[in-house]
Amino acid sequence: MTYKFDKSKLPSRHVSVGVESAPHRSYYYAMGWTEEDIAKPFVAVASAGNDSAPCNTTLDQQADWAREGVLAAGGTPFRFNTITVTDGIAMGHQGMKSSLVSREVIADSVELSVRGHCYDALVTFAGCDKSLPGMMMAMLRLNVPSIFVYGGSILPGRYQDRDLTVIDVFEVVGRYAAGNCPLSEVTAIEKAACPGHGACGGQYTANTMACVGEAIGLSLPNSNMAPAPYKSRQEIAIAAGKQIMELLKIDLRPRTICTREAFENAARIVAATGGSTNGALHLPAMAHECGIEFDLFDVAEIFKTTPYIADLKPGGRYVARDMHDAGGIYMVMKTLHAEGLLHGDCMTVTGKTLAENIDRVTWNPDQKVIYDAKTPLSPTGGVVGLRGSLAPDGAIVKVAGMHRLQFTGTAKVFEREEDAFAAVEANQIVEGDVVVIRYEGPKGGPGMREMLATTAALYGQGLGEKVALITDGRFSGGTRGFCIGHVGPEAAEGGPIALVEDGDIIAIDAVAGTIDLQVDEAVLAERRKQWQPRTNDYQAGALWRFAQNVGPAWKGAVTHPGAAAETHVFADI
Repeated sequence: MTYKFDKSKLPSRHVSVGVESAPHRSYYYAMGWTEEDIAKPFVAVASAGNDSAPCNTTLDQQADWAREGVLAAGGTPFRFNTITVTDGIAMGHQGMKSSLVSREVIADSVELSVRGHCYDALVTFAGCDKSLPGMMMAMLRLNVPSIFVYGGSILPGRYQDRDLTVIDVFEVVGRYAAGNCPLSEVTAIEKAACPGHGACGGQYTANTMACVGEAIGLSLPNSNMAPAPYKSRQEIAIAAGKQIMELLKIDLRPRTICTREAFENAARIVAATGGSTNGALHLPAMAHECGIEFDLFDVAEIFKTTPYIADLKPGGRYVARDMHDAGGIYMVMKTLHAEGLLHGDCMTVTGKTLAENIDRVTWNPDQKVIYDAKTPLSPTGGVVGLRGSLAPDGAIVKVAGMHRLQFTGTAKVFEREEDAFAAVEANQIVEGDVVVIRYEGPKGGPGMREMLATTAALYGQGLGEKVALITDGRFSGGTRGFCIGHVGPEAAEGGPIALVEDGDIIAIDAVAGTIDLQVDEAVLAERRKQWQPRTNDYQAGALWRFAQNVGPAWKGAVTHPGAAAETHVFADI
């Protein structure tokens, strides 16, 4: 028997109940809905599907499968789409300034569509990096019953009997620039690296945030790591559509699920899997949406006590498909929970606690991807937070797979990424250099660009751990090598990174968690007197608006006051 919902308590009553809603209902009849359909809860199905990149090309189909699940479980689904900016295509040029801004646009657009149409619940589908946190931020902001679904990763490419990801393409550019491979190899790798649909295949930002979705409780167990081409994606999407109706019945909302303890679980998974440093940007932004103080330093504290246990690219050997086949995110959480490293009493979208979900998982001793937390790849060190005289507001570095954790060298300073990349291509960066790329922060960029083109070129030249790179911008989850991002305060705000000059000595210690500019304070004081704020070319439009409103990276680079300033929540209208 179909559950009878009381629409007088749901947002959709404003557009579907009473004589005053007759004009609204006329639109629904125009689309083929019946009186019975209009009497049911309205479920938004938000898709970031588009033809921009393979990350997003299957999302609309998956969203339509979710609609089937909603219909089968007694709801009325309404699909709508939002944008994405695909980092792999935006990388290495001015287009990357749009990437982080797109996270805010995605969250805002989903919020506005749900508010404008008074939807009662939300199922979201995302593939590219910023669309994942953008969707989850909207879910937390609106606080209607919600489920997040990742579209799935791409299968690995193959070249000379080894698995490839798109990072191999970025790195072969560096090898070619250094004269270490022919153009024919570049062409062969670029044609083989991405064999079909799905998001980048290593533990880069998209897969990191897909792991976060499950760890924090907003996604169905072991749903997100199934590759995009797998037939199980249809079953997952339909299950999400059905389960959202169960969440409506019990009124289980995202902010009930995403407690501070749940954010700690999520940070634990980022570190344990050697995930993207962008996790330390997006988790604070998500916490901000539900009024929880959880900044870069809170994330870094969790990182300090987290064993690194998933042998995933770029620091390790395996890709997302291998992790799924080994048991997925819940296999990682199984061993962490057994060692007391997760809060098992956190609620999830199953209507059960994390511990109850984990209890249904059997540890697989035969797989090689996920190590037992008792015998990790390293006791800590997937991702490390840094702080010191160069970064009073913190910085972050991904050390998974690295052998060198301390670095002292001389600064070579660049005012934008293009200049640094040109220096790399011209073989002007040598062992012992600390490459400083500044005015790429949230305000100064604007947009806080990722530096994958530069870092991959360095790695391709064999300089990955022989030089360091420091920026107030960001790094791709695919970055490897001694690369420190999120340096704050950023150069545009007069932070110490704005005062660095060529030849200065910079010391980094990823064991102690320090990053220091070894220049006398009196010298810095004189430089500070001479420093002048810089202007950029983005004095109108979305990037200008972002720069006017964005906060510091250590708090998530957010653009509004968040739940702490709320006087009402949409779900309660």
